[in-house]
Amino acid sequence: MKATLTISSRGLVTLPAKLRQAMGLKADDLLIAETTPEGLLLRPAVTLPVEMYSDKRIREFDAAEAEAAEALARKRRKKAAR
Repeated sequence: MKATLTISSRGLVTLPAKLRQAMGLKADDLLIAETTPEGLLLRPAVTLPVEMYSDKRIREFDAAEAEAAEALARKRRKKAAR
């Protein structure tokens, strides 16, 4: 699909609705613009949600890691005893 776009005096470009729909783009999505030998390439930016861990959640991770380390140590001791 091709479209002719206009750059405003402020440098803004509006993507036509059909282009946005075809690409699954919606308001506030991020695009990466880069120059290529063929011209300007716009592509969706991949964004991933970030989870901020509370102190309680970090303690849960630490406890799980300690438990896993102990289980591994028991397995190694058991294997060494054979």
